Amino acid sequence: MPTKKIPASAAMLVKNSERYLAEVLAALADFDEVLLLDNGSTDRTLEIAAGFANVRVCKHGFTGFGPMKNLAASMAKHPWIFSIDSDEVPDAELIASIRAAVEHNDPNTVYTLSRLNHYNGRFIKACGWYPDILPRLYHRNYAGFNNRRVHESLQLGPKNHVRSLKGHLKHYSFQNAEGLIQKMQQYSTLYAEENRYRKTSSVFKAVLHGGTSFLKNYFLKRGIFYGADGLIISTANAQGSYYKYIKLYEHNRNMSVSLIITTYNRPDALALVLKSALAQTRLPQEIIIADDGSDRRTTEVVGKFARVSPVTVKHTWQKDEGFRAAQSRNRAIAAASSDYLIIIDGDMVLDPSFIADHIAVARKGRLIQGTRVLISQTRTEEILADRLLPLPDLSFYSGGIKKRLSALRLTKLSKLIAKRGNRKHKGIKSCNMGFFRDDALAVNGFNNDFVGWGREDSEFAARCYHNGMKRHNLKFAGVAYHLWHNEAERAALPQNDALLEATLNEKKTRCERGVDEFLETAAEQGGDAPKLSRVSHDLGTRNIFCREL
Repeated sequence: MPTKKIPASAAMLVKNSERYLAEVLAALADFDEVLLLDNGSTDRTLEIAAGFANVRVCKHGFTGFGPMKNLAASMAKHPWIFSIDSDEVPDAELIASIRAAVEHNDPNTVYTLSRLNHYNGRFIKACGWYPDILPRLYHRNYAGFNNRRVHESLQLGPKNHVRSLKGHLKHYSFQNAEGLIQKMQQYSTLYAEENRYRKTSSVFKAVLHGGTSFLKNYFLKRGIFYGADGLIISTANAQGSYYKYIKLYEHNRNMSVSLIITTYNRPDALALVLKSALAQTRLPQEIIIADDGSDRRTTEVVGKFARVSPVTVKHTWQKDEGFRAAQSRNRAIAAASSDYLIIIDGDMVLDPSFIADHIAVARKGRLIQGTRVLISQTRTEEILADRLLPLPDLSFYSGGIKKRLSALRLTKLSKLIAKRGNRKHKGIKSCNMGFFRDDALAVNGFNNDFVGWGREDSEFAARCYHNGMKRHNLKFAGVAYHLWHNEAERAALPQNDALLEATLNEKKTRCERGVDEFLETAAEQGGDAPKLSRVSHDLGTRNIFCREL
């Protein structure tokens, strides 16, 4: 009488897995279903799978190990999932233990097993490979993998409890050094891509982690007792640690920056701000003037600047229909092509290290609030009175500065006193703000419903916090000097306060009318010629041509 099938699905990711697949599938013959999620096999993997009646094959492009394992579980016929790799063979005792666990049917229980790792056909009980206890059997309605692309793990819920299965899983870890190197390259690249702009790295950190890894695996974890095999494995582990931090360092170092400058009919101040942008110790990849309906004088300033700028200059413009800073910024965000965006007002003269200071603390999921130094009316009038408009020498020692301590640039102190992780929207000012473009797109940018002065930056910050971002106050660094101007009309403040309160009360993460209204137009303009690009203004009212040098 044939044995009753285990009412569970064995879920497996495969790609060019022909080497051990037949042995693995034969060991899984008692399962009612074995689901293979293939992401591009070109060898005999699918041919081998077709020879087993309980095997079902699905296909999907690779999105990361965590997401792929969750996808395989969602496609499975049964809610009980046994997660297994294509080079792992369960023994008969483990299969019997899985059968008993599934028949017991306690969905809150997650079951672990013992995996025996082999190298070159030899069981290795060193180098961190033993003991290797892993959670692999679970009910998909009560547990699942996290979404990490590499080094994924099964996440347990508050009601889950853990029990162990009898038996073992034989793991053909690597046949030779070539396999170790291939896996090291794959995992270190995925690690760097997953943590790009989220974690810091350096050459020193890479060397330190690599050296520490070798000492730990070869000596503390007894690799030395396995002769050449132990030395090879320990060295490969050390190389993996070294390269994942080196790759992360290079990924982070290549971060691109767009400087977005909002302006409205203040060409003299804008000219100074643009000059300070070119005096940076670290230039942005592009400068975008977000124009809220200025007249031809601003167009002329931008045109002259674009002809001498060593970086790309873009000018986004919208019809003058009152104060619509939120919409103006969204047009610029849509036109931006860089990873990290810094937004300033068109009357903020930048310290030479302004962009470098922002980059030093820029992280995915972080909203940077930079420092604003106020300049008195008298000093502002003196600066703007010079017809040649030379770049003023502004510092802690300059005259006409209010709250003078804010003008100090002390990078070490800045790191010590930085208030990280808070989620307060009060005190947020978009006149000196930085964030990653992807983070802004995730909340649909600023809210176009804001018309008139006030609260559009606080409401944007609130949605960012609701979506998981955290605030970082950049004190004693990222300094910008705010030229004096008359106070803006605040008649729209009650209406804007109501929009902010609605976002706070409803915990909104996205606004209905945001940057997505301009993304399609920006994408269409992205194919313009590199030397002379045309920036079209909405409503078809006029065109501006800016030279890209």
